[in-house]
Amino acid sequence: MAQELKHVGRVIATNKKCLVAYRTLPGEAHSCLIVPTENMPDIYHDAIINLVESQSGQASWEFAEALDRTQFPDGSRMLPWLHMNNRLIKAPTSAIEMTPVPGTGILLSELNQIIAEQRGVAVDDLSLKESLDKKIEDKKETATVQETPAIVQADVTVNQPTTFDSPDEEAKFYRSQADKLAKEAANYRRKAEELVPTKKKV
Repeated sequence: MAQELKHVGRVIATNKKCLVAYRTLPGEAHSCLIVPTENMPDIYHDAIINLVESQSGQASWEFAEALDRTQFPDGSRMLPWLHMNNRLIKAPTSAIEMTPVPGTGILLSELNQIIAEQRGVAVDDLSLKESLDKKIEDKKETATVQETPAIVQADVTVNQPTTFDSPDEEAKFYRSQADKLAKEAANYRRKAEELVPTKKKV
């Protein structure tokens, strides 16, 4: 009999496999964050599959907890790496089917309802509010709803419009891009400091 695995599913619209990092989001009980596993470089794909199949991955309430404390072979922590590489995707829970065993499935929205009923709480109360908020506040690494690309977004690269209706609109676009680049630069600088801290001059 095949091993039953938590956190494993597929996107119903595309039938592509995914891992569910967060089954629900704070304030958005009917949204989740998934990690599409297809088209990932082998080094990252194999490591993340090994994690979800491990005791640590299966023991985690949300898979993101295991991702946040585990490193890829290159030394990068999994959850921040997925966030910075736009591989944490927001999706409706009704668009994801959990497949704990090959050939069987249940909608994530239905699974969340069942879990909530078993715990005697509302679906809104299933999300890791304190944990997620702490990651956002302390590390600025966890993907927030505003920063996560929509599930229908095939290409995460921002394309510059060919024309602008006004100088104000063009200026707004460039400021937006500058803010995004500044955040990315800060993330890379933090990552570098974690690897080799800057030596202070005596």
